[in-house]
Order: sequence, then C-alpha cells, then structure tokens
Amino acid sequence: MNDPSAQALMQERLAEPFGSFIGILTEWSRIQPDALALVDDSREVYWAELIGEIERLAARLIETGLERGQSVAILGKSSVEYALVFLAAVRAGGVAAPLTTSASREQLEGMAKDSGARHLFIDAGKAAELGPEFMSEMIRVPLEEIERWMAPPGSRAPDFGPEPGDPFNIIYSSGTTGIPKGIVHSHQMRWRQFGATALSYLASGLEVRSLASTPLYSNTTMVAFLAPLLAGGAVRVMGKFDCARWLDNAQDDKATLTMLVPVQYQRLMDFDRFDQFDLSSLAMKYCTSAPFSAELKREVLERMPGGLVEIYSMTEGGVVCLLAAHEFPDKLHTVGRPAPGSELKVLDDEDNPVPPGTPGNLIGRSQTMMSGYKNRPDKTSEAQWVDPEGGVWMRMGDIGRVDEDGFVELVGRAKDMIISGGFNIYPSDLEAELEREPDVIEAAVVGLPSRQWGETPVGFAVLSDRARSPEEIMAAVNARLGKTQRLSALHKIDEMPRSHIGKLLKTELRKIAERK
Repeated sequence: MNDPSAQALMQERLAEPFGSFIGILTEWSRIQPDALALVDDSREVYWAELIGEIERLAARLIETGLERGQSVAILGKSSVEYALVFLAAVRAGGVAAPLTTSASREQLEGMAKDSGARHLFIDAGKAAELGPEFMSEMIRVPLEEIERWMAPPGSRAPDFGPEPGDPFNIIYSSGTTGIPKGIVHSHQMRWRQFGATALSYLASGLEVRSLASTPLYSNTTMVAFLAPLLAGGAVRVMGKFDCARWLDNAQDDKATLTMLVPVQYQRLMDFDRFDQFDLSSLAMKYCTSAPFSAELKREVLERMPGGLVEIYSMTEGGVVCLLAAHEFPDKLHTVGRPAPGSELKVLDDEDNPVPPGTPGNLIGRSQTMMSGYKNRPDKTSEAQWVDPEGGVWMRMGDIGRVDEDGFVELVGRAKDMIISGGFNIYPSDLEAELEREPDVIEAAVVGLPSRQWGETPVGFAVLSDRARSPEEIMAAVNARLGKTQRLSALHKIDEMPRSHIGKLLKTELRKIAERK
C-alpha cells in the first residue's frame, strides 16, 4: 500500500481498543480493490471481490435462517471457499465453527450438534466419505458450489455491529477420545489478539504475503489467516501440506510470513531439495502447537531467512509466551517470556507458589482468553484457577520452570508426568537422554501402570537404519539415569503417532505399549 494517508488511517483504526473485524476488511476493499486477498491452487480473489462474496454469502445465510450468535459449521480441506464461508459467518453475526476433518464420524456428529449450527458447508471429498445421510437435518451446502448458493451479485447482509462479548468462532479441541470440547472466542478476544499483530506489520512497513499451510479448523492457522487480512495482506491457503509445494509457493509468491508446526519445519529441513529454493522474501516465521526442540530451532535459523518466533499458549488462552529465537540464540531450550499483558504463575499440586527455578504447574492469564467451552460450564470451571482476589487464570496443563531471566522452560505435560515409587519423573528428561544416543532419531516416554512402583516409564524410539538393538540403547541410557528414572522397556517404532497439527499422541503410544 503506497498511500501514506490510508496507511495512517488503518493504523489508527487498528490501534482502537475494539473494532469490527469485517469492518476493517471492508475498509481495505475500498483502499485497494485490485490487490490480491486470498489465493489457493484453483483461484485468486481480490479485495473488492472478497467483500462482495462475503456480503452475498452473509445475506444468503440470514435468508435461510441464521440467527445472531448461531454457528455455521464448515467441514473440509482448506480452500478459498472455506475461508470465504468462515468470514461470511462472522459478517452475518454468526459464529464460524470449523470442524476437524480427522475426527471420527461420531465425533463429527457430536461437534456439529454441539455447535448448534443450522448450516453445514462441506467439501465433496468429505461429503462422499460420510454419505448423504450425515447431518441431513441441516442445510448442507457443497463448498465447491457456494457461488451458486450465495445471494445475487450486489446483495448485502443487514448491518451487524458486534459487541465485544459476541462469539466470533468455535474451535474444537483435538481430543483423541469422546466429543471434543468447543472453545468459544469472542470478537473482543480476536480483536486484541490479531489487531495488535496487524498494527505491527503496518508500522514496520512489511508487505504482508502470508502462506497458511495448516488447516483452517486449527487455531494455529489463525495467525497466518486472520492477522494478515486485518493488515490488508494476501493469504495463500494450502489444502494439504507438501514440502515441494510449500517451497514452490513460498518462492513464487515471495511469501513474507508463514506459520508452521514443528513437524513441518522438520520435514522441510529433511527435504533433499530444500536449499534449491529462494526463500529470501521471508521476513517472519512462526511456530506453535507442539514441542519445538532447540536443535530444530537452531537448524531453522541457520537455513531459513528471516526471524523465527515461537508462540506458547493454548487455544483456550492463558499465558502467552513468545520466544524471538533469532534474538535469543542462548534460550532456544525455552518457549520465551510472557508477552506484554500476560501473567504466569508456577504452582505445586496444592496450588501454592513454588520457589524460583522449581518445576511446577503453569497457570496463566492474558487479554486473549476464551469465553468458555460451548455447553460445558463444568469443563470450563475445571480448566480455570481462581486466585484469592477472584481473578481467573487458565491451567496450562504443562509443568515448567522459570529461569533467572524470566524465560519459561517446559518440563512436560502435567497429565504425562510419571509418579514411580513416589518420585516425579518428567518424560522430557528421559526423552532428552534417549535422543543423545546417535542411533535415536526421535524418542518419546510414557508411564504405564506398575504393581511394584505404581507407574513405570516406557520408551519409544524411531531408530536409524544401522541402529543397535533397543535393549542396548536402553542399557546405555539407563546407565546415565538415576535409579528412580530408569526405563523399564524401550520399543522401536517406525513413526510417532501425531495429530493433524503435529502433536505427539501419547495416548496412542500407551495403547501400543499395553499391547506389547
């Protein structure tokens, strides 16, 4: 954007304590109607067209019964059409409710019903998989046919002025069993979260071209989707991550921003043609959602241009920690320090503060916390910790410690901590020891019930081609561990089970161990 007065106006708008997300997008469409807004492998949408299609979809949603605060369910791979429906739901005064494609049929039915949606937008692949009877009581619209479904050209939805507490979206958790919980984010939360990010982009003069390669049903992706649009940038939406395709897109688009999860960074680093691509336009890379090893951060910094920022938080909110890895190369083993406006406490199992440097349960709060779990006040209460003054904090679910410089080091998930013979064992300590072995490519440790000790640690390892036996590796590792920490078994595994955004599924590892 070359108009200084327009840029100043948008910076002023984004600096306001609260505003309309769609209102900002509409303003951008007036300022730069011919600029690219959304693109995928099939089509490009420019800013004037973007707002026109959002309005037509929103108008049709209301014509077909959408009420203020009601959800619009979306199910399928990421695409321009998916993004348009997400934004149109918000414009109409509804709530975008993207559903996790990797969930089971039973979970998908549960999420759709829990959301309270009247409409279901579904792509052809998922519709064929689930059949015509899936949620047939809803208004089902093929994502590929939204242009035929939307209201006529020139249509506009009735004006909608969001209140700060109005729901903006529901993101369903990635639980492996039962019906995932619906995490509700308000308009105020999303404004605080991404308005400030967009403002920073404009203030820096960065030309925003974002490459979004994680699914649009994941909260992770919103950093690469919502914030760049608020900054008037262009967003490429990838339907499925593929190293060669990602590198082609980053090079050809001259992408300046991207969000990747650790497993994607690892795959790019391992890709045999990685160094043949020109990624010089990349100004900032983000990472979140799963443990990001110091070794991998170091390799990314060495081989990919631009800054690298790790974000530690939860979809539910709580503390937000940021690690600008390019600025703190000696802190790569941490997830950074609490961001401005975030607070962190480290408590023991009785909710008492622990001494500095001591591992404990992380409790956090910030200005970007969820409104609650949809239809689950009981689970909302369980996730919160209320201090003596009545302040509400989120239980982060992690065990961590804070070093003398205020950087947070994660020790492990609270639910994954192993208590053996009355001693606390942190799986991350054992995993680090396993990965010191040259034969071990990746390691994970889980706790299994033990008649003698209560629980006992069991390891899994992805091994190199000419590795020693698991028994030999375990013996070498146990020789370095304390008696209370030693592994009782080590199993070779070809590939670690992971979720759609690369989180290691230790529940699956426990099932495998129990069968052995």
